[in-house]
Amino acid sequence: MRKNKKPNAKSKPKGKFIGIGILAIIAAIIGVIALIGGLDLNISKTALNTNNGSPILGSESASVTIIEFGDYQCHFCRKWNIETKPLIDKNYLQTGKAKMIYMDLPIIGADSLKAHESSYCANEQDLYWKYHDYLYSNQGHENDGWAREENLKILASSFEGLDLEKFNKCLDSGKYTNRVTDNKNIGIRIGVSSTPMFVVIGPDKSTTQIAGAQPFSVFQKIIDEKLAS
Repeated sequence: MRKNKKPNAKSKPKGKFIGIGILAIIAAIIGVIALIGGLDLNISKTALNTNNGSPILGSESASVTIIEFGDYQCHFCRKWNIETKPLIDKNYLQTGKAKMIYMDLPIIGADSLKAHESSYCANEQDLYWKYHDYLYSNQGHENDGWAREENLKILASSFEGLDLEKFNKCLDSGKYTNRVTDNKNIGIRIGVSSTPMFVVIGPDKSTTQIAGAQPFSVFQKIIDEKLAS
């Protein structure tokens, strides 16, 4: 009589691994959708008001607008500012194809609020974007005190071209607290819950959202699609 063969124990994990692989692919697809264009932010002409955001970087007449919601204590914001922003600046901002606006979203800790206020004190001396990059370049760890008011003043003392007395007086006054808070509330109102978060607006007013410190290639693809539309 022919005996029934016992199931091959080694064959069982194979199906398990295939299943895991399929799940990983599905998760990756969902991740891409979440990162680009599938975030479903509540964006409208009234909600996404950038009037109190940063000065425009690039040409005001550029047909594509890049809006970044960031926090000066955010490590990934720093990463994007150092690695990706220079390439966007070179290829799109300096060429007049796109412009950029930075919106304050100080959500990491209490010190973040003062760091964002300080950027507008630098703006009074027409040094907003230079100071913006300076803050990210000298970023400490989250909530370790580097962004407290007294430390911001020390940091600013080494910032070339800044009238330190005027800067410190501005920072002490708290005159930009409401501006920063209003920008934060705009971000929260449309559903931004992490930084960095980007909204790319085309000449036809279509919007694409990008979450996280994505590489230049991601922005290049989206901006080029907007320019071609």
